[in-house]
Formats: sequence, structure tokens, C-alpha cells
Amino acid sequence: MLRVRCLRGGSRGAEAAHYIGSRLGRVFTGWVQRTYQSTQAAPASLNTCAADDNKATSPMPKDCPVCSYNEWDPLEEVIVGRAENACVPPFSVEVKANTYEKYWGFYQKFGGQSFPKEHLKKAITEIEEMCNILKGEGVIVKRPDPIDWSVKYKTPDFESTGMYAAMPRDILLVVGNEIIEAPMAWRARFFEYRAYRQLIKEYFNCGAKWTAAPKPTMADELYDQDYPISSVEDRHKLAAQGKFVTTEFEPCFDAADFIRAGRDIFVQRSQVTNYMGIEWMKRHLAPDYRVHVVSFKDPNPMHIDATFNIIGPGLVLSNPDRPCHQIELFKKAGWTVIHPPVPLIPDDHPLWMSSKWLSMNVLMLDEKRVMVDANETSIQKMFENLGISTIKVSIRHANSLGGGFHCWTCDIRRRGTLQSYFD
Repeated sequence: MLRVRCLRGGSRGAEAAHYIGSRLGRVFTGWVQRTYQSTQAAPASLNTCAADDNKATSPMPKDCPVCSYNEWDPLEEVIVGRAENACVPPFSVEVKANTYEKYWGFYQKFGGQSFPKEHLKKAITEIEEMCNILKGEGVIVKRPDPIDWSVKYKTPDFESTGMYAAMPRDILLVVGNEIIEAPMAWRARFFEYRAYRQLIKEYFNCGAKWTAAPKPTMADELYDQDYPISSVEDRHKLAAQGKFVTTEFEPCFDAADFIRAGRDIFVQRSQVTNYMGIEWMKRHLAPDYRVHVVSFKDPNPMHIDATFNIIGPGLVLSNPDRPCHQIELFKKAGWTVIHPPVPLIPDDHPLWMSSKWLSMNVLMLDEKRVMVDANETSIQKMFENLGISTIKVSIRHANSLGGGFHCWTCDIRRRGTLQSYFD
């Protein structure tokens, strides 16, 4: 199953359709087709362990706390992001390509400054309540370090201010007992990994694998500096042509463009994930995992979980506004495809980096429990009709920062084993 976000939840790429093979076990990726290289991802046990900052333990002790293979096994430990100190990213070409034109003035005026203080305060309160509810459901909750994102930084290739550590799903991907740090594609997110380093070191010291993907320079060559967008129509035309603001100058990807189903991992070519980044992941995870490129009718692909969200073995939410070009592959494999109802979020609610389809950006606590927005009564009813209990939490103001429940979290440990759902 898959999930997609617009803007912070979009997902498409017409040319990606040419990168799907005749069966899920094999994906042909044009010029990037190569022999997979092996990377082991052994399963880990479920117990937590104390970390020692000064001394790493053995590579794979039995008490490693990191172990997650899919989006639906019983959730035991999770990282939840922080809204504290969140800043509006500077209005650079990659930000323009991923935001709605009605908000461009907002970015031009407030880039490098804090998001509106009162709105941010409400978002912080909502996420604290979300954490409390997760703890009440028996889930261990960890948080990234608070950082001052307004500090300006400069590399040999660019200068920027930071953004936030609100969306751990964007930067961290857990595959088995391995934590993979995504390189990211926005300049404002270049140093976002710093907020998670203390947590990752603790997991590493407990035996988890830790991989940081190659960090892009984010030089001008990584972006189409003349990316021609001025309207929604432009977006649709460019997306239909398979044109993106990111080039193939160097590998880049956000972790949120990947979604897991055991041995099969699905990814989209998007505004922040290029084919070089996808190829890096394919080689890194092979032969234990199969990475498949999928695409959608989406004018602004960025992150897969508000477009295609896998919620159980053989069960996927597919955004009716962004149909998947390869959906028959799932149907032929016996999967049930569900189209969620139209979101209920009001038109006047600010969504600076996302679309209303964050309503389907849900977090599965297990196959029979889902965390869903308290205001989205239509999708609550859909889940209840599927026999899935809803845990209702309101995060409307947190949505404005670019994510729903899946975006705001990164599951560290789920109680389950590595399986194949397509063989």
C-alpha cells in the first residue's frame, strides 16, 4: 500500500510509469537500471536498552529497540516531531515548486522568520496531546531536540535558514533494524538531521544500524532554476511531462516518498526525490528488499503518504484525486484498494505546505486501531465500516505546518517479522 501527501502530500510523475516492470518483483528504471548490491537488514528484538554515549555496544545485540518492517504491525515505539521554533523556509526555487501560488506572498514576506506565533502555539499544544494519547495507548514516545531554526548558515554552494523538526517521517526511514537518514532536497532542511542525532546515537549504541545517505551539495545544478510554474495549470502540464524542479545532478530524496510493505518498498519520483536517490536506495536495500517506482496523476508530487497510504496487509488507501498508474499491480496481487472520502477541512484553514488530503495521512497503531483527525468524521466512518477502531485527535493547526499523523511520526519499533506480501 502506499500513501501520498500533497505539497506535503502530492505524488506523481508521468515518466515514472515507464519504470515499472511487468511484475512487482522487478522494476526497470531506464538508465538507472543496475545490479542490486546487498545490504543486510536482520530483524531485531523488541526490548529497549540503555544507551552509553561514550561506548557503542556490539553490532546486533538481542535487545536492539529498533525493528519495523511495515506501516501496520503493533506500534511500540515512535518518534514524534516538534513544532517548537518552526520557521518559514526562504522562498527559493524548490520551495516555490512545492507550494501553492496563493501562499507565495507569505513565503516572500516571512521566509527565515517564525511561523505565526499564535498558530504555532496551538500546534505545539495539539502535538503534546497527541503524544499523551499515544502514551495512553501503550506506545513509547521519543522527541527530537529543540533547535533554533532561525540561525542563518552558509555552505560553499548556498546559504539559508532552517525550517523545523516537525516531520520525522520526512528525514528518517526505518527498515528492519536500520535507521536511514534521508539526504533531503530543500536547502532549508539541510541541517535538519541535527535535531535527531542524539536519539539516533542512542539507538545505535543499543545495536541499531545507522546509515546516512550521501548528502547532496544542493548546488544550483540540483534544481531547474527556470522551472516554469505560475499556476495550477502549469503544474499539471509539467507533471504530465514528467518534469520536476530537482534534476539528476546528484542523489536526493526525502524519506516520506517511500512507504513499506515488508520486503516490498514503494517510492515515487517527486519534486524532492530523484531517480539517482531511488537508485541509491535500491542498491543499498537489495537483495533483501525490492524497491518499486510508482506514479500518480498528481500535479505536485511530494511525499507519498497523502496519496497512497498502506494501512494493512493487502489494504491500501488510494487518493481518488490522484489515481495510481500502477494500481492494477496491487489488484492483481489480491489487494483491496479503498478510496477515502473527500476531506472536511475548511477552505479558509491555512495549509502553507500541504493539501486537504492530510485527512488520509493516518497512523496505524495496529491492524485494528488508527489515529485519525477528530474533525474528519467521514473518514472515521470509513474506518469503522472496515472494522478499525479510530483514535480521534485534533491536529488542525499542526496540519498547517505540512503534515498529518503519519508525517508527524516515525515508527521505531513495531511488533512483527519481515514478510513478503506479493509473492
